[in-house]
Amino acid sequence: MHAIKLYNFPRSGHAHRVELMLSLLGLPFELIFVDLAKGEHKQADFLALNSFGQVPVIDDQGVVLADSNAILVYLAQKYGQGRWLPSDPVGAARVQRWLSVAAGPIAFGPAVARLITVFGAQRNAEEAIDRSHALLKVVEQELTASPYLAGSEPTIADIAGYSYIAHAPEGNVSLADYPQVRAWLARIEALPGFVGMPRTAVGLQSA
Repeated sequence: MHAIKLYNFPRSGHAHRVELMLSLLGLPFELIFVDLAKGEHKQADFLALNSFGQVPVIDDQGVVLADSNAILVYLAQKYGQGRWLPSDPVGAARVQRWLSVAAGPIAFGPAVARLITVFGAQRNAEEAIDRSHALLKVVEQELTASPYLAGSEPTIADIAGYSYIAHAPEGNVSLADYPQVRAWLARIEALPGFVGMPRTAVGLQSA
């Protein structure tokens, strides 16, 4: 079977979502390192793949797609064999809700908090941490009703949410008060084919 090319940066949670999905699906893939520190994502050859200049991008035999959540939808529909993305209207909507959360509250909460500590981004850490805890309180409550974000089985909703929530402590966002969230993370990590994102010894992870 052909290998899917994944243009990635190892410490990007957005890129990790796609690497995790590819691994869970058991698909062969080739990692192509994009050096964000050197600005490779803003060079013409990469902009030809993604005009927004962001990782991840996949190339599946000439099908070139950008945006981590869009890629998750593609992979689930093409290779998921009916798992990972429900086809019924309610199930699909439940997943879409969490993809929106991943692009909204997760991106502006735990992802930003981690950007500050890992990459030195000039953002307001206190605001990002507050937003993170507001999000985590909702996720904690939702997980009391089901083991996964969108129901009783894992879906791409969980994959979209996992990376930045699992690494929230790197951005000084403690998960100590969220036992349901921690149990959910453990369930994802127990899935066959799970691969983690490299941890960075910053924030609460520095101890």
